[in-house]
Amino acid sequence: MSIGHTLLGLLETGPRHGYDLKRAFDDRFGHDRPLHYGQVYSTMSRLLKNGLVEVDAVESGDGPERKRYTITDSGVTDVQEWLATPEKPEPYLQSALYTKVVIALLTGRDAADVLDVQRASHLRTMRELTERKRHGDLADQLICDHALYHLEADVRWLELTAARLGRLAREVRT
Repeated sequence: MSIGHTLLGLLETGPRHGYDLKRAFDDRFGHDRPLHYGQVYSTMSRLLKNGLVEVDAVESGDGPERKRYTITDSGVTDVQEWLATPEKPEPYLQSALYTKVVIALLTGRDAADVLDVQRASHLRTMRELTERKRHGDLADQLICDHALYHLEADVRWLELTAARLGRLAREVRT
């Protein structure tokens, strides 16, 4: 996820302080990984330096000065270009799961155990996400669906690999 573009998109809805940006990010996108304040302010500093945002106002109070940021025309253009650019599909050609199976076979360990342990972990996570989805709002349901579909594909791969384990073992050992 592009933190910079996400913060720019939030700013496009109106000027905000760094604290407000963090809160809006966490509410919409950070359920599992909230932003750290340092990340917000370092990102805003970079966006400011690149001319994508500007300081709209500086407010003094009891604590440190609070800067209110606004998006520039260049920032709006950058968000538009980011939205129009498709994300690169990740083919996972260097899968850690595949590597573990091959190493298990090469070292004489039971690769079926590796697959079983991984399948159990995936299924446990899928149950947790399904429960979370039941009680979540629409955004949470969509995020959970995305993760569940990826996990489901992994489970299918685990099952296919288990079915081909004998053949893979012969090929790996030669």
